[in-house]
Amino acid sequence: MTENTRRLLPTISLISAMLLWASSFVALKIAFRGYHPMQVIFGRMFIASLCFLPFIPAFSKLNWRKQDLKYLLIMAICEPCLYFIFEAKALELTSASQAGMITAILPLLVAILAWAWLKEQISRQTLIGFSLAIAGACWLSLASETSINAPNPLLGNFYEFLAMVCAAGYTVSLKHLSENYPPLFLTAVQAFLGSLFFFPFLLLPSIGFPGHLQATPAVAIIYLGTFITFGAYGCYNYGVSRIPASQAAGYVNLIPVFGVILGMLILGDRLNFAQWLACGLVFCGVWLSSRSKKPLVQPAT
Repeated sequence: MTENTRRLLPTISLISAMLLWASSFVALKIAFRGYHPMQVIFGRMFIASLCFLPFIPAFSKLNWRKQDLKYLLIMAICEPCLYFIFEAKALELTSASQAGMITAILPLLVAILAWAWLKEQISRQTLIGFSLAIAGACWLSLASETSINAPNPLLGNFYEFLAMVCAAGYTVSLKHLSENYPPLFLTAVQAFLGSLFFFPFLLLPSIGFPGHLQATPAVAIIYLGTFITFGAYGCYNYGVSRIPASQAAGYVNLIPVFGVILGMLILGDRLNFAQWLACGLVFCGVWLSSRSKKPLVQPAT
């Protein structure tokens, strides 16, 4: 493998992950039309776990470090556990396009969390950019109009924001773990622990196990388990293991673009004029923060 190819692979992996993640908002909306959100989330985790079964013999040969257990738990609790609970609630209440736009603030949340957790420096310019992006996300929510795809966009977008907070915690802990564990293993940990976490929800009388098969929502769940949980997370984890976390998180800015386009093409989502202006404010905030000469997040040690 040439040096140029080695440098290009993380970029290709991260772009692929962003496109797949953007499509996950659409797939979740479709799956939720036929099944309870907790049934959908468990289904995708379980299907992804099945995809990892052939790799268990290789995982058993890894050198475990006791001190990494807490980081593995933090990673899994942040994402998929809490992340998917918040995102499931978000996509019940807001549109796929708006949820995708909220993800634009993730790189800035990673920077804030790295400052609080890893004691890293953040420039004033980054803080200004963060404020603009948050203001844009709030404006996007307040300018939202109730529709079939977004019955309560204000609350839904807030849940998506909480999901992004969890995603930031996941990214920082993942970067720390990637120094000692392969990306495929870390993705498998997410899938297995996610399955264990979401299974008890199916035992609740208000949720239960699916009673019948609905073709299109079922296909969406299979897609989420294979292409998103197995594929997209695998690509993202590989990218994070090869470049600084701040650079990897920066690729998340592609999700709003992909998400809005896919939401409009597949689900018929529409944004009003005020929301388009709000989207512009989010991107201005992200762009301003990314112009900082100092990296937002250094590789964890």
